[in-house]
Amino acid sequence: MTNTNHAGAPAGSASDVTIQEPPSLRKSLKNRHIQLIALGGAIGTGLFYGSSESISLAGPAILLAYLIGGIAIFMIVRALSEMSVEDPKAGAFSYYATRYWSKRAGFVSGWNYWFNYILVSMVELSVVGSFVNYWFPNIPQWASAAFFLVVITAANLMGVSKFGEIEFWFAIIKIVAVLAMIVGGLAVIAFNLPTDSGVRASFANWFALDGGFLPNGVMQRTADGTWTGLLMALVVVMFSFGGTELIGVTAGETEDPRTTIPKATNGVIWRILVFYIVALGVIMAVVPWNMIDGESSPFVQIFDSIGVHVAAGILNFVCLTAVMSVYNSGLYANSRMLYSLARQGNAPAYLGRLNFHGVPVAAVLTSAAITVIAVVVVFVWPEFAFNYLMSIATISAIINWSMIMITEMKFRRVVAAGGSPHDSALAGKSGREALDAIAFKLPAARVTPWVVLAFLAMIVVLMCFSASYRIAVVAGVIWLAVLLVAYQLTQRRR
Repeated sequence: MTNTNHAGAPAGSASDVTIQEPPSLRKSLKNRHIQLIALGGAIGTGLFYGSSESISLAGPAILLAYLIGGIAIFMIVRALSEMSVEDPKAGAFSYYATRYWSKRAGFVSGWNYWFNYILVSMVELSVVGSFVNYWFPNIPQWASAAFFLVVITAANLMGVSKFGEIEFWFAIIKIVAVLAMIVGGLAVIAFNLPTDSGVRASFANWFALDGGFLPNGVMQRTADGTWTGLLMALVVVMFSFGGTELIGVTAGETEDPRTTIPKATNGVIWRILVFYIVALGVIMAVVPWNMIDGESSPFVQIFDSIGVHVAAGILNFVCLTAVMSVYNSGLYANSRMLYSLARQGNAPAYLGRLNFHGVPVAAVLTSAAITVIAVVVVFVWPEFAFNYLMSIATISAIINWSMIMITEMKFRRVVAAGGSPHDSALAGKSGREALDAIAFKLPAARVTPWVVLAFLAMIVVLMCFSASYRIAVVAGVIWLAVLLVAYQLTQRRR
């Protein structure tokens, strides 16, 4: 048989030339990048500032809420990682929904996640100016937003390794800040240092103050008609974990996903324990929970209470880096999601092209441009942006997590039927043999997805009891309908 080259011509002929492979995504993310990306995704302004809201709802029982929510998020990430280890692809859940469920599911999953991060980026960039103004009050907020948008976009265009390095150092800053607070708080407790509150710092404060550990009960209605308690705090807690699923998005550009992804995923639960439960537990031991008023960050209050008043400036810097971290992660996730959608045929083809460095430049620039429009909307119509657009961002996390769990069940059915990816270790296997060969299994995979889906459904029901979240439920139904209609229209046009 005559040897031929890629073009089909006989070897040695005039057309026997080297065919240059098309550019592909670079597997440049190292283990340390993935570990810190996973950790940084769980630590944001929601912890530094938003935790005061959840504490006011549940008191010390907020620690239990973070534990329950953390277990749910851990199972969601485990479900995603089960697929990512066997079939590491850019776009993660959108790709998996398309391959193992349906093209419609991939369309809804991908565009839902993309739009979610556009809106999250919109909020982060719109508030970045307030952090800059802490030191430079004369700089317009739009100028700060524009500057950081250009810088982060430029870094993403330089390649995935640059994204990984930036996220690595952003995460280091946040980790050091939280650890410093924990160590400082433990020192106050251990050495019985005086505090401004006049209450002795002690872990006994969890149980001895104003109603004990569960001061507002599991769920109860206050005199003004609002609902409070452990279950209502769960709603706030769940949304503080948004971004943890970024581990799965990185799988397509990770050096060794079969080793790195399981390590990063298994670390999620202890990170939640340390950086949420331990941190907030120490705060409520030093600053009585009923004195955490939300006017400043609990992290600032703990240092203010012992006379360290530079904490506000330090935390301002930490929050500035946290905001930039969210936009950096959002732009990365959005560009890879558009790339994956284009490869599926669910987005314009130009978004699926890569440059010589393996970067989906068109997807990066398109996401950045849409974010600019969204930020302008915030500055011009802030009420519309925060009341309606952010409602979609709030509920889209629930949609995304639910679709991950359903897709995992579909994935297992395909694997059992012998439809595993050809380059997977599962190829050629079927039935129980194939399921047993899955390298990184979701614990109790027959029941866990159903338990998580029931839990997420409960969160949606609880949202209906809160005036601030109720609009998100309505927006979610409308948003899903818009996505389904958009899919039908795109298919008809083709």
